[in-house]
Amino acid sequence: VYEINKSGLRGTQIENIEEDFRDGLKLMLLLEVISGERLAKPERGKMRVHKISNVNKALDFIASKGVKLVSIGAEEIVDGNAKMTLGMIWTIILRFAIQDISVEGIYTQGTHILVKKCIDGLGFCALIHRHRPELIDYGKLRKDDPMTNLNTAFDVAEKYLDIPKMLDAEDIVGTARPDEKAIMTYVSSFYHAFSGAQKAETAANRICKVLAVNQENEQLMEDYEKLASDLLEWIRRTIPWLENRVPENTMQAMQQKLEDFRDYRRLHKPPKVQEKCQLEINFNTLQTKLRLSNRPAFMPSEGKMVSDISNAWGSLEGAEKGYEEWLLNEIRRLERLDHLAEKFRQKAAIHEAWTDGKEEMLQQKDYETASLSDIKALLKKHEAFESDLAAHQDRVEQIAAIAQELNELEYYDSPSVNARCQRICDQWDSLGVLTQKRSEALQRTEKLLETIDQLYLEFAKRAAPFNNWMEGAMEDLQDTFIVHTIEEIQGLSTAHEQFKATLPEADKERQAILGIHNEIAKIVQTYHVNMAGTNPYTTINSQEINAKWDKVRQLVPQRDQALIEEHARQQNNERLRRQFANQANVIGPWIQTKMQEIGRISIEMHGTLEDQLTHLRQYEKSIVNYKPKIDQLEGDHQLIQEALIFDNKHTNYTMEHIRVGWEQLLTTIARTINEIENQILTRDAKGISQDQMNEFRASFNHFDRVSITPRLQKAEFSRIMSIVDPNRLGVVTFQAFIDFMSRETADTDTADQVMASFKVLAGDKNYILVDELRRELPPDQAEYCIARMTPYTGPDAVPGALDYMSFSTALYGESDL
Repeated sequence: VYEINKSGLRGTQIENIEEDFRDGLKLMLLLEVISGERLAKPERGKMRVHKISNVNKALDFIASKGVKLVSIGAEEIVDGNAKMTLGMIWTIILRFAIQDISVEGIYTQGTHILVKKCIDGLGFCALIHRHRPELIDYGKLRKDDPMTNLNTAFDVAEKYLDIPKMLDAEDIVGTARPDEKAIMTYVSSFYHAFSGAQKAETAANRICKVLAVNQENEQLMEDYEKLASDLLEWIRRTIPWLENRVPENTMQAMQQKLEDFRDYRRLHKPPKVQEKCQLEINFNTLQTKLRLSNRPAFMPSEGKMVSDISNAWGSLEGAEKGYEEWLLNEIRRLERLDHLAEKFRQKAAIHEAWTDGKEEMLQQKDYETASLSDIKALLKKHEAFESDLAAHQDRVEQIAAIAQELNELEYYDSPSVNARCQRICDQWDSLGVLTQKRSEALQRTEKLLETIDQLYLEFAKRAAPFNNWMEGAMEDLQDTFIVHTIEEIQGLSTAHEQFKATLPEADKERQAILGIHNEIAKIVQTYHVNMAGTNPYTTINSQEINAKWDKVRQLVPQRDQALIEEHARQQNNERLRRQFANQANVIGPWIQTKMQEIGRISIEMHGTLEDQLTHLRQYEKSIVNYKPKIDQLEGDHQLIQEALIFDNKHTNYTMEHIRVGWEQLLTTIARTINEIENQILTRDAKGISQDQMNEFRASFNHFDRVSITPRLQKAEFSRIMSIVDPNRLGVVTFQAFIDFMSRETADTDTADQVMASFKVLAGDKNYILVDELRRELPPDQAEYCIARMTPYTGPDAVPGALDYMSFSTALYGESDL
């Protein structure tokens, strides 16, 4: 409408949009004026059909320009439908006034951002000031006075830029949601008024491109530094945990530590392995992008190189291996301690039961009022007790030896064990002293006592060792055992069978002892001896011997069953060993073979890089598909650890070997794929053909430093090595070799080109001002340049002048930024 009113063609003016477009004539005229093209000849009749025909011609012309008219028909326009008419006008504005702007990329912000920046009027004033700074003093404008700002912008645009006043300040300031379409239409007028500054825009675009690349690289560097810091911090926190060697007191607590370690292996470490691999891939990709944009190689902060991370990772795995070995040794130690502690308690209980009442017995004064026969009996009884006491000496020594071993193994309840052992030893010493005193007292009265019953004495002498033998047998039959192999349990079974073979001979001894008892009973009954059927030389009687003998016979089958169960458990352990070994002996060589195949593939691959990449990814998929077998082996390994199996003679592979090999295999294939991806990036960036890539590969495979050094001057060789090996690692990668071969012909931005672009923005001056940077560049990139440019010090310098030449060379590593 504005275009028609502005041109004043044929005396045509638009007064009422709803009415003036109904016959289609002014609509066709508007399209001719705004498009610069001729439409079909209109119908001049006044009938409705003529009007519809004219409107259809206009709508067909709009559709021919690639504009989709949704739900807008000629009948609605002819009938004066205000909503449809305004929708059609907006469609025309979008196509012929605004679309070109978005295509050329001058004002591409979203509508909501555009409206937000224009509500207070500063956006319109800034737009004018950007292109015609002499028309508006932007520094005097205030954000809190939108009415003045808007009216100033509208008046200046109408007066000096020939842009009609399409908006009213009150409609924008006093409205909660301003008309976005009206604002966009009005802004498009500014675009058409200022579209002549193409040269400056081109120069700005070049600088924006260069700065965008630099900003992207800096962001990648920051991302690498953060990821490396996070990974190193995790390693720093984890290693002290793995190096903690403070033992627990109980088997349950140590098994919980082992379970925590399994969770670390299963849940916490795998994501960090992936992060480490991703970090190396990101580092290689960043270095490739820097080479492609002629930037110097990235050198991470001190302590954050890839090699530093690898060293830290190696320390982590070393601590991890040592921690696992320590856990298993501690479990073995606690298992041994529990066994010894139980053995100590059993022996101590048996000894304390035996010594119960012995001190009181030795302190009796019964010999003072006893008869001669009683005295002789007491004397013989005491002799039998001394024999019994000597027989128990071994048990006391065993108790002391077990207590000593518990102390040496740092048993947590050693104070209690030591106290009990000390009580037993003190009591044993006391028994020795009391025994000696009673013996001396009996010997003093021996001359007064002559009668002795030899049969009782013989019974006591034979019954005591037999009783000790039975007690020892019961102790051995009830003794707990711990074995780790079938051979060990077979050895226990053999010893048990040998013990059972002695039972008939022992039974004969029992019958003989019982025969003595029966003979004594017969003599007492026959001669009416006044002893009430008791043996004065020992407390052991036939009933006790029979009871203990029955107990021994009862414990023998129980021991048989325990040995059978343990033998079954050891057979199951052997099955677990073989099950693990069968898989490990297949998986271990498979991993080694795959590692060798990857090495050959990286050298012998043919075809395009995409074909090689596809082949490698398929190969990687086949490797990943092998993961269930690794998981199955992990499950078998867990069963072995839960069964407390500590060795496996059927394989040389441990689970740790398999884990390390698997992680190295995944990392190697990922690195190989990343190398091909970087080669594709280089090929596409450098414009290298497939034949050239093949020729580069053949040359690289025969590349030999010794063979080329004599043909190059030392300085030239040093220059080449500084390019292909910037980090002085002593290794030349195929990627670096490609970069070197194609570097001289690459079509990339250079420092001279950037300097030339800055010179355009500076108006051919040797320096540039802050206002010029902010006028020609986007805000973030303008501030980026201002913060990094050094002051210009040439003879033609003015206050605030910046040196864009040194800044341009610094972007490409030719000087310090």
